[in-house]
Amino acid sequence: MSRYLLLDIGAGTLDILYWDEAADHHYKAVVKSPVRTLAEKVQKTPGDLLVVGAEMGGGPVSASLRKRAETNRVILSVSAAATIHHTLERVQSYGLTVVDDDEAESLRREGRLSVIELGDLEIDRIRRIVEAFGVPFAVDAIGVCAQDHGTAPDGVSHLDFRHTLFRERVAADPRPQALIHPGHAVPKVFNRLRWIARQAAHMPAQEVFVMDSGMAAVAGASMDPIAASRSRIIVLDVATSHTVAAALENGELLGWFEYHTAELSCDMLDRMLPRLADGDLDHERVLSEGGHGATVLRSFGFDAVEAIVATGPRRSLLEGSHLPIVWGAPLGDNMMTGTAGLLESVRRSRKGVR
Repeated sequence: MSRYLLLDIGAGTLDILYWDEAADHHYKAVVKSPVRTLAEKVQKTPGDLLVVGAEMGGGPVSASLRKRAETNRVILSVSAAATIHHTLERVQSYGLTVVDDDEAESLRREGRLSVIELGDLEIDRIRRIVEAFGVPFAVDAIGVCAQDHGTAPDGVSHLDFRHTLFRERVAADPRPQALIHPGHAVPKVFNRLRWIARQAAHMPAQEVFVMDSGMAAVAGASMDPIAASRSRIIVLDVATSHTVAAALENGELLGWFEYHTAELSCDMLDRMLPRLADGDLDHERVLSEGGHGATVLRSFGFDAVEAIVATGPRRSLLEGSHLPIVWGAPLGDNMMTGTAGLLESVRRSRKGVR
């Protein structure tokens, strides 16, 4: 029997699940995401800035740093600059200065600049939240998910690269839970997840696992009681920043697509979900329509769909849909979709279960 701490790092919220198998208890919280707390720290910190740390989610953090560069000097270490963009010339085009990590450390020791340290895991904050549950801040395994597009080779679209990586992994094991990585064996191309694993190694846990948040959400949505009791399903997680939808048969991935949530409408989803089940989605076509891409391995046809289950903080986008969509609640809570998927994925990985 084990104790688990699961963390889903999103653009809007950080979702936290503490699960104690022995006591058959679990505790949960939904709090402000690290990209928002760090952005606020940038805005409140006066003067010129030295930004160190690691690649993390961008969004508000990137916007705050670019805004500050209009009035003050902002110097980033190479490692931290990846938060803004993986191409350093692009980072510098925003008026930001980039130095190597050693030089950044020298500037930090001089103490002349206000220091901002980037990273997806605010460990002290997480500790305070977990201890507020009334449980020890010590577990057998930690699982963390966040979105990572991967570091694509020169000349390769990061969107193409992301879907290629997922396809290769799914070809070896078609279950979404298989797209989890032990903290010591995260592929080098997943820079953000590697940094998260390094940070998590400083937390009180025997094992660390990391996973892309899109596939964690697919795994979690498929655990909803309605979805879990059907063989051929479509699940979709409409999150703050990204939406992912997947077709599954007996728990195996047949296809999926991904979009920025802001670029979607109810009408678009009404058109795309049947196409996903019918195997009528093409990666290049989805890219041309403004999406992140799509993969279809095989199909069972929309007429065979037994349930369409929607989760995520922005699933109200689907209100008015002409499709028979039901609201999902894995572990009884819509906001725990990613952490539910993490929990199941970590359990399977630790037990070596496919």
